[in-house]
Amino acid sequence: MNRVGRLRLAVIALAVGALELACRTGLIDHHVLIAPSEMAVALWRLLVSGQANEQILRTFGIIVLAVLIAVVLGFAIGLVIHALPRLRQALDPFFATYYAVPIFIFYPVMISIFGLSSIPIVLIGVATAIVAMIMATLNGLDRIPRVLTKVARVHRMGPVETALRLKLPAAAPHLFTGVKLAVSYGFIAVIASEFILAPAGLGRLISDAYTDFNNPRMYALMLLLVIVATAVNMALHVFDQRWAERRGIGKP
Repeated sequence: MNRVGRLRLAVIALAVGALELACRTGLIDHHVLIAPSEMAVALWRLLVSGQANEQILRTFGIIVLAVLIAVVLGFAIGLVIHALPRLRQALDPFFATYYAVPIFIFYPVMISIFGLSSIPIVLIGVATAIVAMIMATLNGLDRIPRVLTKVARVHRMGPVETALRLKLPAAAPHLFTGVKLAVSYGFIAVIASEFILAPAGLGRLISDAYTDFNNPRMYALMLLLVIVATAVNMALHVFDQRWAERRGIGKP
């Protein structure tokens, strides 16, 4: 682990320790927030009991599905839009204001169409994450050096070979940024959808625990979300850094 990684761990440990001390000394009311150690114990007991495992797996499965659809579909749409400048010019204002409108307002409409199933939640997750992937695809394609096109002509490469061997690797860093954003937006959209209206899932469990004043259960589930989301984002960050180092962009 490098110096930056150790510093991050130290900051996290210091923050958790300060919160633990504040909760144990009564500086923070126990009815408002429980100590991190109590959250960890409650989470362990909940996972061992298996009471919420099905709902947890359901939520993470929906997140994975929504992110995969958003990444693949967003990349494909980005390719099409980039190839059609007039279409892109028409859609640019839409993309610029897309996140100004909360996607969740369409959830009741989706429920009336698809019923109380996981489909509306998947669609909300896709709709929230897909534009980030589209924009990342467009940015990546815009930044491909023109010299690569000349190289392809010199070597008499076809469109498909040029795209796979030259353009895609050149745009890859920007595409990976879109993937990271899609993962973050997918997490937010799915959990928020379950918390607000869904009949099942991790978000619904947190909402029910909040309604029942079951703080240990509520904070245990919230801790699980924080751990998983942080681990996924850190893994993506480390992969991105190592990839950049191999390409000669970052520092080893």
